[in-house]
Amino acid sequence: MAIRLGDTAPDFTAESTEGTISFHDWKGDSWAILFSHPKDFTPVCTTELGRVAGLKPEFDKRNVKVLGLSVDPVDSHNDWKGDIEDVTGNALNYPLLADPDRTVADLYDMIHPNANDTLTVRSVFVIAPDNTVKLTLTYPASTGRNFDELLRVIDSLQLTANHSVATPADWKNGEDVIIAPAVSDEDAKERFGDFDAKKPYLRVTNQPG
Repeated sequence: MAIRLGDTAPDFTAESTEGTISFHDWKGDSWAILFSHPKDFTPVCTTELGRVAGLKPEFDKRNVKVLGLSVDPVDSHNDWKGDIEDVTGNALNYPLLADPDRTVADLYDMIHPNANDTLTVRSVFVIAPDNTVKLTLTYPASTGRNFDELLRVIDSLQLTANHSVATPADWKNGEDVIIAPAVSDEDAKERFGDFDAKKPYLRVTNQPG
């Protein structure tokens, strides 16, 4: 069954390159990204794993734990590590789950028969501290994922979780935001100070915080 936004991310226990992981316990009260790969030693995924390793300080700053997944076993993952570092210059610095029996892949609906009935599609799940799913993305095998975009979305999710605002198209951290429609003009002035009412339903203000 497909996972929808707002659902509780399914818990699981699986082996990884950093030992046995019980997902909810491992995640704790952090944000998390779970992202899957069709198979070890595939070209696009090699570049992705290295890119995420290079971005780990950015994820750490945002209290985000990263967890990769492939249907191959741990020994294959460990063999792949050398290629990832050789190609990207970044050593794997986060766990890569082994899912040879596809338990996690099935829990998260990562097997799409129309794409391939044995391999995981390249899915991404962003999961909040309360274990609810806040973002899902599925990419085709030929297109590498944009992890700068994931950082941008996480910035938006974390901001909007703490303030009554939304973020406009192409927003980046530090730019103006939209005041939530449920906030009255009077409350908006108290919370945010000055704002620009582009339309009665579209009020723009400086990013809080």
